[in-house]
Amino acid sequence: MRVSWVVVAIAVGVAGAGAAAAKLPPLRDPVFLNIGFVCQWQNRCMDQQQRAMKRALSYTRKATPPSWKVHLCNRRAVQRRSGRVDWISYNNCIRNPNVQRSTAAR
Repeated sequence: MRVSWVVVAIAVGVAGAGAAAAKLPPLRDPVFLNIGFVCQWQNRCMDQQQRAMKRALSYTRKATPPSWKVHLCNRRAVQRRSGRVDWISYNNCIRNPNVQRSTAAR
């Protein structure tokens, strides 16, 4: 009887370590899921997206761009088919001083 408890304890320990090593995406974090789907779960791409997101958010907190520019850059950053935000293109757009408001939107 004691041998079976030892085997069960070892099996639970191994299963727990294997699950942690698999690094499944957290289903409760929509930003991480969005970046994961945009990058197809490639680590280098996900790191670039997260850096761009942090830079863009800190820029908008400090510079407070006009709302039309935020909306325009959001529309430009959304991927056409999936509707997911590409943070690198949003960061490039929001920091670009040459982005102009269209005459139709005024």
